[in-house]
Amino acid sequence: MAEKLPLAKSIDEPMTALPIPAQAPVQEGMAAISGGKLGYWDTGGSGEPILLLHPASGSALIWLYQQPVFAKAGYRVIAYSRRNYYNSDPAPADNPGTSSGDLEDFVNLLGLEKFHMVSSAAGGSVAADYALSHPERLLSLTVSSNNLAAAQGYIADAAARMKLEAWDELPRWYRELGPSYRAINPAGVAKWTEINGLSETGRGARQKFVNIVTPEKLETLRVPTLLMTGSADMFTPPSVQRLIARHIPDSEVLVAPECGHSIYWERPDLFNRSVLDFIARHGMR
Repeated sequence: MAEKLPLAKSIDEPMTALPIPAQAPVQEGMAAISGGKLGYWDTGGSGEPILLLHPASGSALIWLYQQPVFAKAGYRVIAYSRRNYYNSDPAPADNPGTSSGDLEDFVNLLGLEKFHMVSSAAGGSVAADYALSHPERLLSLTVSSNNLAAAQGYIADAAARMKLEAWDELPRWYRELGPSYRAINPAGVAKWTEINGLSETGRGARQKFVNIVTPEKLETLRVPTLLMTGSADMFTPPSVQRLIARHIPDSEVLVAPECGHSIYWERPDLFNRSVLDFIARHGMR
């Protein structure tokens, strides 16, 4: 006869739904860069800047859980939409440019000398490309749920093996939000989907990268780097994130329990706490 186990008196619930906090005041604007304009917002202030780079499913609109928390911690928080996304110009087909080139124009326009860069998903590819070209500008780099634009080598091969042929036909919310989150927070899924619908315009040409990222190229990255991924991330699972970490000299890895591809939205408490702890250890203070 099987042994009868005692019933648990309490169960930890890491996926507790959190309300979106009240936003800090911001100045919104259109940054005139080479060949177009980028929509952005900026909390201002004299704190160390944190620049937020959105995923392919988002835009400057998505950082509702991060903006007030980072601003309250004393940082100047800035987010922009890349070309082809909400409130920014499309990239022209004859000269789409590069996302990291646009980023360099943008930070120069704002007069940022050194800053922390925090990115999610496809924003991590842009962040990695920029960090490899301009490491001297960065105090720290946080990349969540991304393989740092790995295009050649065994890391890129591992990522390619996971992708179904019909992957891009699946709904965005299914690919980007983990099953635990979708099960317990339908309102959060609906809000995320609303922002996604506003963010992706379907306009413009695809922009290229400046660097061809390989494992050997990652070993030249000289920026303190926090790598985050969700335990249920179908794009960048923990095994792939660990492969990446092997090649970045100064890196840390955090795996968010039960999260899918959008830790910033599914577990904003863990995301924010981890980012603030990391950048506090790598700031100018």
